[in-house]
Amino acid sequence: MSTISNPLGTGGASVAPVSRSTTDADEHPAPGESGRRPRRVRVRQWSALLWVAPGFGMYAVFVLYPMAQSVQYSFYDWDGVGAATPAGLDNWKALITQSELLHSVEHAFVLIVFYTVLPVGLGLVAATLIRELKPGPFNTVARVVLFIPQVLPLVAAGIAWTWMYSSDGLVNQVLRAFGLGAHTRAWLGDFTFALPAVGVIGVWVMLGFCTVLMLAGIGKIDPSLYEAARLDGAGRFREFFAVTLPGLRQELVVCTTFTMIAALASFDVIQISTQGGPGYQTMVPGVEIYRLTFLQQHVGQASALAVFLAVLVLVVIWPIQRLGREK
Repeated sequence: MSTISNPLGTGGASVAPVSRSTTDADEHPAPGESGRRPRRVRVRQWSALLWVAPGFGMYAVFVLYPMAQSVQYSFYDWDGVGAATPAGLDNWKALITQSELLHSVEHAFVLIVFYTVLPVGLGLVAATLIRELKPGPFNTVARVVLFIPQVLPLVAAGIAWTWMYSSDGLVNQVLRAFGLGAHTRAWLGDFTFALPAVGVIGVWVMLGFCTVLMLAGIGKIDPSLYEAARLDGAGRFREFFAVTLPGLRQELVVCTTFTMIAALASFDVIQISTQGGPGYQTMVPGVEIYRLTFLQQHVGQASALAVFLAVLVLVVIWPIQRLGREK
């Protein structure tokens, strides 16, 4: 029992003593209570597993099991119909010895410049400029126009750009209108410009996603940070590097991860527009896997390339994810 003394002395109003006693119920829970609590925890755990089980089952059947089969097929020579024969490491050796497969991987890394570096950089600049605009119709239209490519199917985008890149397409018409007719060409059939032309399609597709994500990230930055930077005499560039860029760290990680996976695993646009041509100038692993499987019936070699591509994506993305988790 504890008593609070009167700080005013004997002349002040008296304060009733406050007693606090520890009951047996506090120190000793009721019989059987200690046994019920772990049981409740176990029930919750099993309930959570039951809710997760259907989704995990679908994931195991349609993702994990095919991945395991791909690893298995990569060690066999199989045409997809007849009996498979063991091939050892021959399919894996082909990834190093066959120049076509090596070039497809090289082209995928070239596309990272167009799918990742340019969209992330331009999206960051576009989001910063849109933030400076006053809320109004122009601001809304700018966001919608930039995000439209994300809404369109990639197949439709590939068809549209194939027409624009043709000899009489929009690109060459614009060049002729500005007196640059000498530079017109069939862009997707040119051995030098075919891969950059496909890369421009990637920039167009990914720019809207990066811009909208950056805008959302800028919106969550505390405005007082910008006010403090202006009070310290920071200009636009100093404000960008001191406030905006650090505040968009997580958004940059998401944009880089998403666009880099799209570059390494690209298939739709290239299959529709060039099918890997002319020659092998735009061949990428995704199209090569399709060609080996359905056109040449080399399922084992295609499986080895698919497993290699999956591992390559994980290796490239892992440092970016680690960088995003660091404080």
